[in-house]
Amino acid sequence: MRAPKPEDKMNRVYRIVESPIGPLTLVGILDGDAKDSGTSRRAQAVLQSIWFSSSKQDRTLRPNAKPYPAPSDANLDESSLEDAARQLDEYFRGTRREFDLPLEPIGTEFQRRVWDELSRIPYGIAISYRDLALRIGKPDAVRAVGSANGRNPLPIVIPCHRVIASDGTLAGFGGGIPAKQFLLGLEGVDIPSSLNQLAMLSDR
Repeated sequence: MRAPKPEDKMNRVYRIVESPIGPLTLVGILDGDAKDSGTSRRAQAVLQSIWFSSSKQDRTLRPNAKPYPAPSDANLDESSLEDAARQLDEYFRGTRREFDLPLEPIGTEFQRRVWDELSRIPYGIAISYRDLALRIGKPDAVRAVGSANGRNPLPIVIPCHRVIASDGTLAGFGGGIPAKQFLLGLEGVDIPSSLNQLAMLSDR
């Protein structure tokens, strides 16, 4: 992950891509070289955040949902973030299981630790918030881990949708529960089977 630079705010760009769960607003950073160069470098802008549709009422699988309003300091640039747009399209088509992108999620040290661990959850696997807390060595911080999970600025790419509650509920998701269900279904996650595995882990 790239370290933030003071000039980043001047180089923020965004683009909107369509997806089966509604429009996604991708926000990224161009470094100085990419800002002044051709499309190939601009396509590799550092991805900073992904936003779902603009209101919870729109967060269904309807195609007419409105995009999330872009940050006021970001410029629309449809030639940027092409790698991110392409890899997301491949993911939704079922031909990609892992993302290979430069990322810069901004958060506290604890949040970034949680997000790093989220990135290690394999495609098609669901774990519990308790298990996530155990994985970072903080078994008593389940609530804090859940909060950090909910503040993940790069959903899908950093797969916070692969975390579910131990009691079987899908819990919260920035894109809405229908979107979370869709993503887990796309990956072939068998939620009852995952819950059985979680139950066995919790009994240890």
